[in-house]
Amino acid sequence: MNTGTTLLSLAPRAPSSALAKLPRCKLICRTLLIFSASLSWAQGPRPTVPQVEAAYLYNFGKFVTWPPDRTTDADQFRICVLGKDPFGSVLDSTVAGELIGGRQIAVRRITHVQQAAPCNILFVSASEEDNLPPVLDEANRMHILTVSDLKRFAQRGGVIGLSVQEERVRFEVNRKAAERSHLQLSSELLKVAFKVIDKDEAGK
Repeated sequence: MNTGTTLLSLAPRAPSSALAKLPRCKLICRTLLIFSASLSWAQGPRPTVPQVEAAYLYNFGKFVTWPPDRTTDADQFRICVLGKDPFGSVLDSTVAGELIGGRQIAVRRITHVQQAAPCNILFVSASEEDNLPPVLDEANRMHILTVSDLKRFAQRGGVIGLSVQEERVRFEVNRKAAERSHLQLSSELLKVAFKVIDKDEAGK
């Protein structure tokens, strides 16, 4: 893996107010080092897991292509959190003022997957574990990128599963789940994934 190239390609755009957003910029840059598996939390101040996961959600959106019907009818790029919110204000501050595909990023909290129709990315919180199969089925139907830190999320049919391993936040990608949702994942994203799987536990 060419780590240097990956870091350059994954780095967020320069914020319009560099001084005002410098702490967040440093956090995202540090997270991207973790993203490429080149930085351990043992080095320097530790970002929290919600901070790292929030930066992941922001960056995932730049390396996924949605079907045309998901990109032409909306003026916002929506990141939604389903269930009990583990981020607090962290996710909002991470994406404040940022754009994906020329669209302003908006964060929404929802309580039912049926409310996810406008969402591009859906973070499935731990509170939804008992409802995971129907949640994933509905999200697939709506062509939504599903992300979660639930155990074995990607193996269970989610698109991107987050986990902490060896003091690093890593992610697995279920390529077949992405195909079922009609999502195209960039090769750069697949290259930095800890694991890419092509068949989940349901045999799909």
